[in-house]
Amino acid sequence: MKRKIDLWTKGQKDTVNSARPRGRSLVSQPRRSLVQVYFAKRGMDLAYYNDRFDLQVGDIVYVDGKLEGLQGRVTAVDYSFKIKLSDYKRVIAVADTRISGELHMVGSHLVSFDPQTIPYEKIVTWFKAPDKEDDIYVSGSDDHGFRLDDLSGMGANSAVAERGRRYYLEDRVVYLCIDHGHGRGIVEGTSPYEIEFDHSGGEIKNLTCSCYCSYPCKHTVAAMLQLRELLEQLEGRDGFDRDEDGYAAAISQKAFFSFVMGGKTAGSFVFR
Repeated sequence: MKRKIDLWTKGQKDTVNSARPRGRSLVSQPRRSLVQVYFAKRGMDLAYYNDRFDLQVGDIVYVDGKLEGLQGRVTAVDYSFKIKLSDYKRVIAVADTRISGELHMVGSHLVSFDPQTIPYEKIVTWFKAPDKEDDIYVSGSDDHGFRLDDLSGMGANSAVAERGRRYYLEDRVVYLCIDHGHGRGIVEGTSPYEIEFDHSGGEIKNLTCSCYCSYPCKHTVAAMLQLRELLEQLEGRDGFDRDEDGYAAAISQKAFFSFVMGGKTAGSFVFR
């Protein structure tokens, strides 16, 4: 059964939050604080100085220093403090987990047909630290394409294909989006990896992964399996044409509730 969720958080009913540019999570009224941040991958809880954001318990943040690039969650916020600034590292970014809009339960994922509800630019901050200003990426393409209904055309060897299928079955494809034929995705492996591709008439071209393999990898195999399943489930839905230029974005239910609800004490859901 497909169920629809109308969702808003922090009392913002009937509004849609536009995505912040990636890596620019600044708020209009920052509030100085000393915050405790828990890093699950290290099992560590450390104190950081914050003067750029209005942080709340449950916020997902990134910091400078030795743990730069690791995702942390705010566990405590203290506004009454006096510290020697040179003794503390700082919070440098906060993920925007505010969601407002309509989501549909479709299989293992929640789907939106509104580009502003779960846009890629917002969701990627849940999984990856912002790029540094001097980070430069380049890519190329050999125009190789394959049919989505025949993934043998990807050219992945049997071992890679099997690992990719396992990732798909484990729901590691946490996000997918198709916008006017251009697709993006996020696959959780050793690190979160970003996928890009073009889709038209059931054909995939320009498929790349940020793991930087020079051959088809398990992350792209998993993403294509999830994409095929998603498009089959969306077949015939109003407002989306799988072979043309419809928009759809999907996030795994597990990731959604972990990031949006994890550690939070306020917000609302309406099921119908």
